[in-house]
Amino acid sequence: MQYLPNVIFVILLVVGVGFFVKNISKLKRNIFIGKDASLTDNKLQRWKNMAKIALGQTKMVVRPIAGILHIIVYVGFVIINIEVLEIILDGIFGTHRMFAVLGPLYDFLIGSFEVLALLVIVAVVVFWIRRNIIKLKRFFKPEMEGWPKNDGNLILYIELVLMVLFLTMNGADYQLQQMGADHYAAAGSFPISSFLAPLFENMTIPTLVIIERTAWWLHIAGILFFLNYLYYSKHLHILLAFPNTYYGKLTPKGQFKNLQSVTDEVRMMMDPDADPYAEPAEDAAVPDKFGASDVQDLSWVQLLNAYTCTECGRCTSECPANQTGKKLSPRKIMMDTRDRLEEVGKNIDENKGEFKDDGKQLLNDYITPEELWACTSCNACVQACPISIDPLSIIMDMRQYLVMEQSAAPTDLNNMMGNIENNGAPWPFNQMDRLNWSKES
Repeated sequence: MQYLPNVIFVILLVVGVGFFVKNISKLKRNIFIGKDASLTDNKLQRWKNMAKIALGQTKMVVRPIAGILHIIVYVGFVIINIEVLEIILDGIFGTHRMFAVLGPLYDFLIGSFEVLALLVIVAVVVFWIRRNIIKLKRFFKPEMEGWPKNDGNLILYIELVLMVLFLTMNGADYQLQQMGADHYAAAGSFPISSFLAPLFENMTIPTLVIIERTAWWLHIAGILFFLNYLYYSKHLHILLAFPNTYYGKLTPKGQFKNLQSVTDEVRMMMDPDADPYAEPAEDAAVPDKFGASDVQDLSWVQLLNAYTCTECGRCTSECPANQTGKKLSPRKIMMDTRDRLEEVGKNIDENKGEFKDDGKQLLNDYITPEELWACTSCNACVQACPISIDPLSIIMDMRQYLVMEQSAAPTDLNNMMGNIENNGAPWPFNQMDRLNWSKES
C-alpha cells in the first residue's frame, strides 16, 4: 500500500502522455496528407525567424495590451513547467520537493513561479473581460460562433484553475512547514501563497495534508488533461508555432509562386518577338491538376498553417475586404481548411488508412468562390499574423483551380485572359495591331 500512490501516478502519467503521443501521430499524418514542399533553404534565417517570432513574440506586441498579456501567459506557461517536472519526479519516486536541495536557487525559483502564477491569473481575467464584457469585434465574427467561442473561454478557465491549484498547493504546503509536519521540511519561498495562510491557520495537520495532496493531484491531472486538450483546441499553436515560423514564407510579401509551364506559355504570348501560335516546349512540366480544390491539393506547410491558427482574428481585422463588408475572412479560410482536414483524417481512420471519396471538398462545401474573389491579395492578413500563417497562399491556389480547371473567374478577368490567349495582349485588338500602342507618341 505504501507504493500505491506512486503506481497510480505512473499509470495516470503513462495514459496521459500515451494519448497525447497518439494524437500527435494523427496530427502529423494529417499534415502530411498535403503535397510535398521543399523548404531546406536559408536555414540560418529560418532559425532567426523562429527565435524572433515564436520565442521572442515580436509580432504579438504590435498590439501592446494583448501582446504584453500574452507574453506573461506564455512565459508563465514555460517557466512553471520546471515545477511540473519536479511534480512528476516526486510522483514517480514518492519524494516531496525533490529540487529543494538546490537551496537558495530553489527558493528563488518557487518565488518566481508564484509571481508568474499571479500575473497569469491577472492576464487571464483581462482576456476574459475583453472577450465577454468588452466584446472586442474580432471575437464576434460569424466563424467564431459556437465551439470556437466556447473553446477560447474554456482555455481561460483551465489556465485559471491550474494557477489557483498551484497557489493553493503551495499555500497549504507553506502552512504545513510552519507547523513542522512530517515530510514538509522548510523549502521554497512563497511570496504569494503565504498570503493564503490565514485561510489555513485553524486547520489540523491531517486536514491541511488532504488539501495540499488534493491540489497536487488535481494540478498534475489538470496539466495532463490540458496537454491532451491541445489537439482539439486552437491552443495547439503552443506546440506548432515553432515549426510554423521556421517554415514561414521568406520571399517578399508581394511575390507569388508561378507554375513554370504557365509562365513560359504566357511569356511566349506576350513577347513581341515570339510567335504566339508556337507550341510550348515539349519538356515543360504540366501538373496533373492546376490549383487546389481540397486539402490534398495544398502543401503540407499550408496544412501546418491551418492547424497552427490561433483564431486571434488579427488577419480578419486587418483585411480590407472584410472591413468593407465582403464575405471574406482570412481567419475563416484557415479554420475551414483545418475543419476539412480533420474530416478527411476521420475518413481515413474509419476506412483503415485509406481515404474514400465523401462527395465533399474544401471548395464550395467550406469555402465559397465569393470569399476567394473578394480577396485583394494585399497581404495584410499575412503581415498581421503573429506566427507567420499565410492565408493568401490558400486563397490563390484555390483561385488558380477556379480559373484553370473550371474557367470560373469573374467575367472581366475571363475576357482579359481570353484576349491574351487569342490576341497575345489583354485588349480585344487584332493580333497584328496588338503593339500599335507602343508606337504612339
